[in-house]
Amino acid sequence: MFSTPYTLHPIPLYAFGMCTICVIPGDGIGQEVVPQAIRVLEATGLKLEFLHAEAGWDTFQKLGNSVPEETLEKVKSSHATLAGAFTSPSKKVEGFNGAIRYMRRKLDLFANLRPAKTRPVAGRFQNVDMLMVRENTEGLYVEKERRYGDVAIADAVISGHASERIARVALEQARKRRQSVAIVHKANVLPVTSGFFLETAQNVAKEYPDVKSYDIIVDAAAMKLVRNPEQFGVLVTTNLFGDILSDLMAGLVGGLGIAPSGNIGEKYAIFEPVHGSAPDIAGKGIANPTATILTVAMMLGHLGEHEVAARIDKAVNTVLQDGPHTPDLGGKATTTELTEAVIKALQE
Repeated sequence: MFSTPYTLHPIPLYAFGMCTICVIPGDGIGQEVVPQAIRVLEATGLKLEFLHAEAGWDTFQKLGNSVPEETLEKVKSSHATLAGAFTSPSKKVEGFNGAIRYMRRKLDLFANLRPAKTRPVAGRFQNVDMLMVRENTEGLYVEKERRYGDVAIADAVISGHASERIARVALEQARKRRQSVAIVHKANVLPVTSGFFLETAQNVAKEYPDVKSYDIIVDAAAMKLVRNPEQFGVLVTTNLFGDILSDLMAGLVGGLGIAPSGNIGEKYAIFEPVHGSAPDIAGKGIANPTATILTVAMMLGHLGEHEVAARIDKAVNTVLQDGPHTPDLGGKATTTELTEAVIKALQE
């Protein structure tokens, strides 16, 4: 069953006419899986126009800027953006900004929605249908670091404004999904920052008496997710905790190869697979495009095309059940072969 559309807007952005999608393949396998996802989009028969843009490490090496101004303008002029994967070096490079993190802050894409639900993949948990709602613009990811000799310091920013609006998104999503909200924190050790987030979220929750909410310490949440993920519905937390736990959640239902996500703000939205650029397999034609195809479905739900989104979701499940599978799921299919199987299932 296709879940409730992941949108912050009460009225769909795209109700009729031509829809414009900005396409940013990014780095590594993003350049392989995004074109395949576009093939699925084209197979739906929707009236679509694509604006192609560039961002990421390759772009930085070529232009000295990871996100050109032209790319931002194309995102702003589109109904939604489909992105691939972005490489960020593990060492500081002067002048470099992580592309997706920069766009999240610059475009105020404050809500990172990462669903994780049971799919027909062998050996995974059953009856799982979770949604991570991650604050996307603050926390440790403001990227304010400095070093003094053998001491390194990083700033973490938690504001009432950001905490309130992300809590509201989580509670609205829980209301739509008829689920509870777990407020994930570390206030027992970080009472000023994480405690402020918890206090703010709890205050917002009082405005939603019809939605059950509770708080849980992040390490306890990690343990309970691994042991019994079925007990969770919507989880809301700060940037770093959400980044880590959402990858764990993906691992419980099949891995990053089938994990979609959306970065959504009041004006703009960028949808991307959760996985990274995977330089170890880039160029080999074996990357799993499923996460990007499911990201397309998530994007279409956001744009009001719920029926088409559900059809794509169903087609993906058919292929996950019957094959073919890419190597990450134990098969030998190429990126193209899996995509063609999804398109075939979509058209049946």
